[in-house]
Amino acid sequence: MQTERYPTSVPFRAGTDGYHTFRIPAAVVTKAGTVLALAEGRRGSADDHGHIDLVLRRSTDGGRTWGPLQVVGREPNRGTVGNPSPVVTSGGRIVLVSVRNGPAATEDKIRRGQVPAAQGRRVYVQTSDDDGVTWSAPREITAGVKRPEWRWYATTPGHAVQLRHGAHAGRVVVPANHSLPPTGGDNGTEAKYNGGHALLSDDGGQTWRIGYVDDNPDGYVNVNETTATELPDGRLYLNTRTDSTAPGTRADAYSPDGGQSLELPFRPQAGLVCPVVEGSVLWLDEPGVLLFSGPGIPDARAVMTVRASRDGGVTWRPAHTVSGLPAAYSDLVPVDAGTVGLLFETGDFGAYARIAFRRIPVAELA
Repeated sequence: MQTERYPTSVPFRAGTDGYHTFRIPAAVVTKAGTVLALAEGRRGSADDHGHIDLVLRRSTDGGRTWGPLQVVGREPNRGTVGNPSPVVTSGGRIVLVSVRNGPAATEDKIRRGQVPAAQGRRVYVQTSDDDGVTWSAPREITAGVKRPEWRWYATTPGHAVQLRHGAHAGRVVVPANHSLPPTGGDNGTEAKYNGGHALLSDDGGQTWRIGYVDDNPDGYVNVNETTATELPDGRLYLNTRTDSTAPGTRADAYSPDGGQSLELPFRPQAGLVCPVVEGSVLWLDEPGVLLFSGPGIPDARAVMTVRASRDGGVTWRPAHTVSGLPAAYSDLVPVDAGTVGLLFETGDFGAYARIAFRRIPVAELA
């Protein structure tokens, strides 16, 4: 899977390094220019629960080749560590937020309220000050960022954001999602109980609080996996997966105050044609374009495509199509002034055979 024009490497391949499957990619580039690719290393199966480690590979040549696999997070008793949300702060420190749960805690059981809090979804932060070579011990922040009534909980997935403009410059924003307790005869697994929120830190990841919350269970827009990027006017642009009665499978929103609140609740963005899946967004100062990555057809996880918007997310056009192969989750990262990296799930006969990294010329995305 290598072409001269679009160099594409494979940092994670199913069935290697003792892992059945790798999923849920996230990527950042450090101050030194090292690309960090993170993922969930799923030990026994491709399932979303069970023995899952948080793993990392580093590239010092812009994503062309990769160093050995590192385990960044491991839960005792073969539990789950996942949903990596990394960000490189202005001082060079790498802040990594992730979520953990016990080995028997499935999403279905958590949403039904059948899992004790100690085994349910808990939120942790780690840091690295040496370019991702070593990491601090995980520190739990659940009490500050998860309301007691919330059941399911997940960060992003994909990279987080540190704001650069305006009154909230320096703030770290991690989009996240949660589920509400059900009412009536519902059991809590219904999509209408999905909601979105943000984790905010104004001191480089030391302390955290909840920002905006959008979780009206009316079934119209069901906010789920969300990613964000900062626009040049200082607003935060948020794009989310939704499985709902609204048109399409995407919704978006804008925050005028660094993720503390939303201008309006998430509204349908039917101009982005996708299946129900995670997607990634990224603003590029040069050439002044907003990017979105995700599968490019409505009814299957396939045809990974990068789309571009010149009007802050109102309208979109296809800018780069990887292939017609199966493909699912992705994360966009600026590698250098002339290159955008795309870390994405794909395979020849299924979307989860490998996580690949493609280098795309910025000029092509303009």
